Formats: sequence, structure tokens, C-alpha cells
Amino acid sequence: MKKFLSMLLAAAMLLALAACGSSGNSGAANTPAPAGSSAPVEPTDSAEPGADFTGVEDGVLTVGMECAYAPYNWTQMDDSNGAVPISNVPGSYANGYDVMIAKKICEANGWELEIVSSAWDSLCPAIQSKTMDANIAGQSMTADRMAEVDMAGPYYYATIVCVTTKDSPYAAAASIADLAGGKCTAQSGTIWYDSCLPQIENAQLLAPAETAPAMIMQLQTGSVDFICTDMPTAMGAVAKDDNLVILDFSGTDGDFQFASEEERAENVNIGISVLKGNTVLKDAIDSVLSTMTEDDFNALMDEAISIQPEI
Repeated sequence: MKKFLSMLLAAAMLLALAACGSSGNSGAANTPAPAGSSAPVEPTDSAEPGADFTGVEDGVLTVGMECAYAPYNWTQMDDSNGAVPISNVPGSYANGYDVMIAKKICEANGWELEIVSSAWDSLCPAIQSKTMDANIAGQSMTADRMAEVDMAGPYYYATIVCVTTKDSPYAAAASIADLAGGKCTAQSGTIWYDSCLPQIENAQLLAPAETAPAMIMQLQTGSVDFICTDMPTAMGAVAKDDNLVILDFSGTDGDFQFASEEERAENVNIGISVLKGNTVLKDAIDSVLSTMTEDDFNALMDEAISIQPEI
């Protein structure tokens, strides 16, 4: 009988200990980690997409760009002129206006800079998937793009121009009306191809070029009569090929048209993409850009053009 009572008492004690352990674990799961703790804090479903993620918790700002869009960004094979290694292309380095801006942002915030080469159409998806912290890639601040990502900036104010060859019958064009019937193209996924070139009467619009260098090459080889791009890209091309000429209709009635000046601005102002809701990173970038004037941007772009390699 005593043996039976002892076994019954032991069983009761085990049940009590199990209940205490279960209660303690449940409480710990619902208690926030104390300040300074390294315990992970899981985001809630109701949080804004970027609210729990700045992208630079590790002190490294991961920036996406094509590395093939001079003078905004390009690839070179050494670290001359302050070039930065491309993390996903061993032995290659990125340089250009975008890299210069990225370095200024990182220096001001005490971050390291990582450059990742990405196809143009993959830039915004990479931000949405948190593969990149930011894109500094010559992207205009369009309404469509800002529906996908938030954008800091502008970090450059660009105008829309055309480029042709000096011996072209279009070299003396004074408006887009003078470009009627010409063969033309622009880079894919841009307002130049989607919105501007279709405004030219009877334009023979060829398939879009995958990259800016490919677009320029089509002009140089005579595949097209002219291309449409922004002023920095045009300036970079002309700096390396004196047979090219820029057609700038900005400020005239013969320029490409938009529904409003606000719409024009969103299509020519160049911004930096970050994750939707990531106000911490956006504000940190804007705090650096706000210290620079349009003249500062232009001077930095001139520097980029002066050091860009041959197309």
C-alpha cells in the first residue's frame, strides 16, 4: 500500500512540473526581447512591407544597377578612378555616376557599399524580394515604377533627347515633327520607347534594345536613323564618338509632349528605388541628396562622362 501511495505521489509531482514548464515557455514566446537582446523579433502580418527591414542592419548597403548604362554606370576591369568591385561578377568593377552617388550615401551613413550587377527588368523585382537594398541605376521616377517601389531623390534631373549621326538627313531636325518616318529605337522598359518615340509621325519603330550600349550600337551601325534617350546617356555617347550629334528639343513646342508638367517631371527626374514602406532607408538617402544642388549633380555627371571607357 505504501509503495502504491509513493508511486501516486511521484506521478502527481511530475504532472505539476510539466505544467510549470509549459506555462513558462508560453510566457517567453509572447514576451518581447529586452533592449539590447540579440533574440530575433519576427515581423507581424500587419506591418508595412519595409517597416521591419532597412537593409543595412549589417552595415552593408547592397545596390543594384546594370553596370552597362554609361555614364550612369558601367563595368571596367580594374579599380581605377574609384571603381568598386561587382560582387556577383568576380574580377570586374563598377564605376560611373551611380557609383559616385552610392559612395557618397555610404560615406555619410558609415556603411560599406556592395554593387550587384542586374538586368534592367530585374531591378524592381530584386527590391521587392529584398535581394537588393536599393537600386541606383538611372531609373526615372514614374508613377508606374513608384507603384512597385518607393523612391528617394531625385538624384539627377535629366532631359529627353534624340541622337543621330552628323551625316544623317535628320541631323538638322528642329522638332520631333522633323523626325517623321525615320527608323528609330530606344532601350526596353523606358518611357523613351513606350511614350516618346510613338509621338513621332509614321515612325518606323524597331524592337527595343536590351541595353543602352546596344541601342547606341544600332545607331552607329546604321540600323536606325536615330535613338531616343536622356541627356546624360547622349552626352556620354557623343563624348566617345564625334560622329554622333544630340537633338535637343526641350523647352520648345516641338518637344515630346506629356499630359502635364508634373507628368513630365516624373519622367525626367531620376530616383533611387527602395522597398515599399522602408522610410528609414529612404530618409537616410534623402538626407544626403538634400545637401546637393542641381549644379552639384551636373558637375558629378561631367566627371563621370570624363572618365567613362569607350563604348
